[in-house]
Formats: sequence, structure tokens, C-alpha cells
Amino acid sequence: MESAAAVNRNPRAQIEEGLEDAHNDYEDEPGEDEEEEEEEEFDEEELSGHEGSQSSDRERMNDLLRRLATGSVRVRVHDVLIKGNTKTKDSLIEAEVLPVFRSASTMQELLQAATAANARLQRLEIFDSVSIVLDAGPSELPGTVNVIIDLVEPKNPLSGDIGFYTRPETRGWSIEGLLKLRNVFGYGDIWNAAGAYSLDHTTEMSAGLSLPRFKALSTPITARVTLLTQDWLKFSSYKERLLGLSFGLVSTIRHELAYNLTWRHLTDPLRMSSVSVRRQLGHSLLSSLKYSYKLDRRNSSIRPMKGYAFLSTSQIGGLGHDSNLLRFIRQEFDLRAAIPLGFFHTALNIGVAAGVIMPWGNGFMTLPTPLTERFHIGGNSSPLCLLGSPTSLLGFKMRGLGPTDLRRMIPSRTDRTSDPPASPGWDALGGDLAVTAFADISFDLPLKVLRDSGIYGHAFISAGNLAKLSEGSIKDFSIRQFAKNFRSSAGIGVIVPTKLFRMEVNYCYILRQFEHDRAKTGIQFSISALT
Repeated sequence: MESAAAVNRNPRAQIEEGLEDAHNDYEDEPGEDEEEEEEEEFDEEELSGHEGSQSSDRERMNDLLRRLATGSVRVRVHDVLIKGNTKTKDSLIEAEVLPVFRSASTMQELLQAATAANARLQRLEIFDSVSIVLDAGPSELPGTVNVIIDLVEPKNPLSGDIGFYTRPETRGWSIEGLLKLRNVFGYGDIWNAAGAYSLDHTTEMSAGLSLPRFKALSTPITARVTLLTQDWLKFSSYKERLLGLSFGLVSTIRHELAYNLTWRHLTDPLRMSSVSVRRQLGHSLLSSLKYSYKLDRRNSSIRPMKGYAFLSTSQIGGLGHDSNLLRFIRQEFDLRAAIPLGFFHTALNIGVAAGVIMPWGNGFMTLPTPLTERFHIGGNSSPLCLLGSPTSLLGFKMRGLGPTDLRRMIPSRTDRTSDPPASPGWDALGGDLAVTAFADISFDLPLKVLRDSGIYGHAFISAGNLAKLSEGSIKDFSIRQFAKNFRSSAGIGVIVPTKLFRMEVNYCYILRQFEHDRAKTGIQFSISALT
């Protein structure tokens, strides 16, 4: 049987198509045409007998197709042939695909293994296309299959991306760029450089390297160096500058483990920061281990219509003996669910996110948590787009709610009026405990041209709150009071999804806010990155 199945598309459909072609070739051989001309002289009984033979052959072929589809045909992989890899090492490709094919013993399992191997090679991000073909093995070895992997490497290994976004960690708009140099040495290595600049003079530059596997380790290894400067003077009266080095130790579909070593310096050039902020100015060192578990069963991250998602992130800081190390334990949860409502392509999305951070060490009950590691709520980020920390509350400005402290008053020498000076403002301090929740109903818009473009509408309600637990405040914490002080907002808007980002235009109405909160009823624009 000379047949092949490519695993670019549906593997089962392609193997069946190949067998059907073989069946058609078998029925249309030249010898049969000559026999049919001779059989015209036969009587009707002999012709009827020949048609019965053809029907029997067809039934046997259909039975073979059914057996292949159900996986009852036992096969064995004879050889794996790799083509098209002029730069990529054979050892890398074999390490990705051989374990998958080694366990296949039936045609059904082989098709599943081919699909899994295709996905593994695509996930390396170093090939333009991957095609896997299943062909018959040597004739002297019946029941064997050859696996042919056809790869297309990019002609230009350099790629780039640029865009405008709003993110929870930035204020307002930011421009972000990324450059990638793929497979330089043939080991699946990806070198990348990224940069971001926001309108409030926040600058981030970073460079990194990722390897899909390193020696005996079967999980990807990453390393990244980051230089970041952020201006939080408007919100919390300090500027932040950091230099960090991170190592990705484990990275799978669901699990990630990373080590971070970061030097950070906080300054107050205006000398107006509150007492709570001034206590944490200066140099500090972060040595932490961070573990994340992610499970996303939603049908889409842009417009989820069904499924659920869960993210858990655990971090411990203070690994080492230096006195400047920031020592804390931080835990975050994010749970989402999408429920189809069954009419007009509507769906209900609900989500709850929570996080807590506490210091550890001698006398931890009286120690403060690091200012830069606390939770902050507010900004223009969409609660639907990305799983993560409890940060989003539509209608509230960046760092727009939670514990605050009065800034220091510096009287002006030229001020000779007898009126009392105006309030210098309040510093947003963030919280040790954060909880946010939202409910969102998405629906199609009435115009067909909008539906065809993927543009849809949504109505939402969101709520959230922050609380302080460190420095002995946990003794006065009350769950009932915390729930009573939740801020909330509601609204309606239009969402324009693209391949690069998700844009929202929302009308937000503030349902509840407290003194010193910064929130506003009105139109709000948001552009969020998808990854």
C-alpha cells in the first residue's frame, strides 16, 4: 500500500483521503479497462458476478478505512526522516518528537502522536511551517510506517513587533517594541530585546535568551536582564529605578518556576513624600523564587464564550543573608468562568481575583511590606484580557483607591497670604490584601458589518477593595468591614479585537467610592496587549 498522510490539517481525514485515492487507483488500473472491453461479450450472469466482486473489494477497502479510523490496525514506526533543517540540529528535533512516536502502537495512536509532534515543533517558534507525513515502511517489514518531517526554516531569522498599549503596571499609553533573533546557533535559541516607553517617562529595556532544552533538562531555560525606571511621583511621591536578572528554571504549559535577583533604588526628588513612603526610600535587594500554575480551558482569551481559567502565583522573597533583602511571602489567585446564554451569541463572564502579601522574619508582625510589592487597583486595563493580579477596576484611575498617607507640607517663602495652605495631597500606599470581582455580558451588535469584523458590545459591573495587614494592622482587620468598603462601578462599551491587541471604548459609571479615591464617571479608552 503506497499511501501518505500529511499532518498539516486533520490527520485522520488525510490518511482516509490517501487510502481512498489508493482505492480509486486500484479500481482504475489499465488492465481492468481492457478486461471490461472483453467482458462486454460475456452474458449477463458473468457480468453480474464481476460487479459482485467489485462490491466485495469496495467493502474490504471500506472496512480497512474503518479499522484505521478506530485505531484497531497495529503499526510500528520504522524510521523518522527529517528534511529541510539546514540550520537546526537533528538532535533538537529528535528530542522533541521521538518520545511521542516511540509509544505509538496503532494507527490511531500514530495519528495522535503526529499531531502532538507537530504542535511541539511549532511551539519552538523557529520554523515557518511544519509538515509530518506518514508513509508505508519497507515492503519486507509489513506493518511498519516511516514518519517524514518536512520543515521550512525562515529565510530571515530577525523579526519585530511594535504597538501602543495600556497595561496595569503603566499609566496611560505606552509604546512597546520587540526584536527577536531566532535559531542563531541551531539549538532553538531565541535572542530578544524589548523596550517600552510611556508618556509619563517610564522606560523599560530588557534583553533575554531562551533555550527549548539544555543538556538533560527537557524544559525550556530562559535568562533575562532588565533595566527599568518608573515615575510614581504623581501617585505615591517616589521614583523607582531597578536592575534585574531573572532565570526561568521550569516552563511548561501549566507550570512556571523562576528566580529573580533585583537591585532597586527609590528616591523622592521633590521631598514631599509622606512618612510611610520616606521610611522605604533608598536601596534594597530582591532575591525571590516565583511559581505559577495556569489552567485555561476557555475557547478564547479575546472573547470567551465558554470554559474556565485558573491562575495561582506564589512568591517568596528574601532568599539570602544580606540585611537589605526584602523578605515577604506573596500569594495570588485568579478564577474566571464563561457561560454561554444561548441567544444572540451572548455569554456571561465572571471572575474573582485575590492576593495577599505579608513580611516574614524576626518580628514580622510589626514589619511593613515592601512598598513596591504591594497590590494596587485601578487603571484602564481590561479585566477580561489577561489572567493575573487583582488590579483592574474600570472607572477608577491608576492607584485610585486603598490606604493613603498625607504628603509632607513645604511652605513657600514667597507665600505671604494669611490663608491656610492647601492640602499637599495624598500618597497611594497600596494594600497587603486585595480582592476584585467582575461580571460581564458580551453580545453581538445589530449591524452585520460590525459582526463580520468581530466588533461586539458588552455590559459590566466590577468591584474591589484593598486593606492593610502589616505593622500590626491585622489585629484590627474585619472581614465584614472589608466587604462593606468595596468600591464598585458599572458600564457599557464596545470592544474591537485584533490579532495584536484588544481595544475597548467604555462608558463607566461609579457606583461607590470613598474619600481620597480617584474615580470618574465618563468615557474610558483602553488598549490591552493579548499576551
